[in-house]
Amino acid sequence: MASVRCTCDALITGEQTMWMNLIAPVAKLAGGYMKNKAEEKQAKHKAKMSMIKNDADWESKMAEASNSSFKDEWFAGILSLPLLFIGYAVGVDDPAIIDRVKEGFNALNELPDWYQYLLFIAVSSSFGIKGADKIMKMRK
Repeated sequence: MASVRCTCDALITGEQTMWMNLIAPVAKLAGGYMKNKAEEKQAKHKAKMSMIKNDADWESKMAEASNSSFKDEWFAGILSLPLLFIGYAVGVDDPAIIDRVKEGFNALNELPDWYQYLLFIAVSSSFGIKGADKIMKMRK
């Protein structure tokens, strides 16, 4: 009973015990760990928000740049030609036109991969399609 009283007296009088000497550094270490985790989470959040802002800025600049550009309309016209030719061929009952369109696509398919990729990137950027690399992976 005297030992319990002695320990209580030490705590009441503010004397540090062996247990307090062991607990304090562990508590400090745990507090530092939690603080670092919170800072890391906050840094990740700030980085993500910065990426979103940069993305929005890029899209805004691309939209402004395309206001005075006719390349979107040009690409849309070029991409519509095969559809128009096939529609015309069906309307006038001329299957030779459809064969010519197929020959054109086969010729495009024979072009080197690097040229096809450049053409794909040019059309994608013209229409502001993001993630063109993901679409290209689906192609293979």
